[in-house]
Amino acid sequence: MATALVVGNMIGSGVFLLPAALAPYGWSAIAGWIMTIAGGICLAAVFAALARTFPKAGGPYAYAREAFGAAPSFMVAWSYWISIWVGNAAVATGAVSYLSVFFPQIAETTGLHALITCGAIWLLTAVNCRGAFLAGSVQLVTTVLKIMPLVAVILLAGFALSGVSDKPAALPDFNGFGDFKLASITAAATLTLWALLGLESATVPAEHVENPSKTIPRATMTGMIFAGLIYLLSCSAVILLLPADEVAASNAPFADFVGAYLSSDAGRLLALFAAISGFGALNGWIMVQGELPYAMAKGGVFPRFLAKESARGLPVRAHVTSSLLLTGIVMLNYSKSMTELFTFIVLLSTTASLFMFLATALSALQLQRTGKLNSSPMLLAAATAAVVYAIWTIYGAGGEAVAWGTALLFAGLPVYAFTRWQNGKAVG
Repeated sequence: MATALVVGNMIGSGVFLLPAALAPYGWSAIAGWIMTIAGGICLAAVFAALARTFPKAGGPYAYAREAFGAAPSFMVAWSYWISIWVGNAAVATGAVSYLSVFFPQIAETTGLHALITCGAIWLLTAVNCRGAFLAGSVQLVTTVLKIMPLVAVILLAGFALSGVSDKPAALPDFNGFGDFKLASITAAATLTLWALLGLESATVPAEHVENPSKTIPRATMTGMIFAGLIYLLSCSAVILLLPADEVAASNAPFADFVGAYLSSDAGRLLALFAAISGFGALNGWIMVQGELPYAMAKGGVFPRFLAKESARGLPVRAHVTSSLLLTGIVMLNYSKSMTELFTFIVLLSTTASLFMFLATALSALQLQRTGKLNSSPMLLAAATAAVVYAIWTIYGAGGEAVAWGTALLFAGLPVYAFTRWQNGKAVG
């Protein structure tokens, strides 16, 4: 279940649209994927080592607190928490959008899309408030269902390339098909880095994981490597086996690929699996968005009422609070005048999560320096590579997003000051 949380949160509805954005880069997109997966494996190794030594709820927040203290860890967790529930709005709306292929009235009836999206949010919030086992079971089932069409695409590409299929594949010509310039690879890697979000998921609900010091590291590494291979092979199949201009203009590149090499009905069926993929990712991220503020409240850096547990020992208040904020963002998206603002906030929230990756890698180096973490040469190399990769991805996100992401970090200071005052501690 912990592995399914990692894979399920990484593979959301967005993967089904990535080939369209990557198509213009040709082979550079493949190089970008390889760079992203290599960076992701280094980050996963860091998270695995930290989880093995500090199997505490809160994941990135707990590690930063151990390394740097309360205030820096709060800023890391604050930005990460906001990035989760704001980003969840895009996951939820995207998942419901795929259903409009089968139920056109969802797109045609004003407000129906918002109503169904909010219904899905609260249904999955109820699942997570019911118990970690139920939420984990939902995650396991939806993860299996979501990887089935991606594996099918990989197998279909293999049959086409081997000539077994009655529609043998031919690699199309690309603009810059053989272009391996650093700028092209960086641009492609900047797009693919969004796919890394979620590799840390198993570290957050540590209190609900059996034998966390062993389970979480294994789930993190296994989930990252498995999801990375699925990403690389399935997206590469679509990018390399369909004309670049056709993929770039497609609203459903995976469905078009299946339609071209199999049948149009099979392509339509893939839209259903894309919706399942989105709902599965939403379930996992709703678990994370509730567990993180709960861990922060227990650590004394978030309002106390979020630390209260239900009779089942679950952070129901934290789940409900996060989902209320998420519902507000979904409704905000349905105000036409706020659409551009919503898009910008999503970009901003994703950039904020990159600060979390950097902070976690720096936490590992600091804990190694102070002797609190195993200082093996391999882990030191992985942590150093993770720092370099995190800085590179932040650079790739662009100056404006980084500037606003920094502003978002400092926007949490009044909340931190209030919590310190509430707990009778010095604000300074």
